[in-house]
Amino acid sequence: MSGTLYLIPNTLGAADPSSDALAHIIPEQVQAQTARLDYFVAENAKTARGFLKLIALRHPLAKTLQEIEIAELNVNTPPQALAGLLEPLLAGRDAGLISEAGVPAVADPGADLVRLAHERGIQVRPLVGPSSLLLAVMASGLNGQSFAFNGYLPTDAALRTKRIKELEARSRAEKQTQLLIETPYRNGAMLEALVGACQPGTLICVATDLSLPTESIRTLNGGKWKALLAAGKAPDFHKKPTVFLLLA
Repeated sequence: MSGTLYLIPNTLGAADPSSDALAHIIPEQVQAQTARLDYFVAENAKTARGFLKLIALRHPLAKTLQEIEIAELNVNTPPQALAGLLEPLLAGRDAGLISEAGVPAVADPGADLVRLAHERGIQVRPLVGPSSLLLAVMASGLNGQSFAFNGYLPTDAALRTKRIKELEARSRAEKQTQLLIETPYRNGAMLEALVGACQPGTLICVATDLSLPTESIRTLNGGKWKALLAAGKAPDFHKKPTVFLLLA
């Protein structure tokens, strides 16, 4: 009988080392299940061990941090290597899939491993935890009945503007909230591009550091954002994980 692949949510940023603080972000039962595992697949072994160290503050781990096995799965992992990551599960061993932040397999290379697990008949169990995308939709005040996540936009300015206009047109036609993300050090350029490409009445939400003490969420129309940027009052979001949303 094969093992189970647990999809383990991570924090959305640097967590307070207090186990009580962590419990507000990662449910106790999720922490307990994580502590029972001794094989993980993660984007980065070092940061995964840091996350497990936080878990260990309240729940004894199945093995020491040094003995726990962590296999890496990231954008550089060749597709033919995925099967090998599942071999321990096919041998009956449970495993945990951990993303760098938030929930695994959403805007995350772990999705390919999950699909292969289904193909191999391995049980997949998603565990409850923070998703920056859903938190942003919840807090934005935009349409939560219909929304789409578009990932990263082109870095070329002309192509990015073209894509934003396409998303705005889709939003207007379908009354659909559009979500996108950007590399944190380019947050300022992304907001300027949104304001420059969208109509003044289009609603734009900027949701930064979700679930963290420095959390900031603000929804304004394009015209008001333009005035704030002109006055030098951009959000404090440089190098901070941010989700952008728009609704025409």
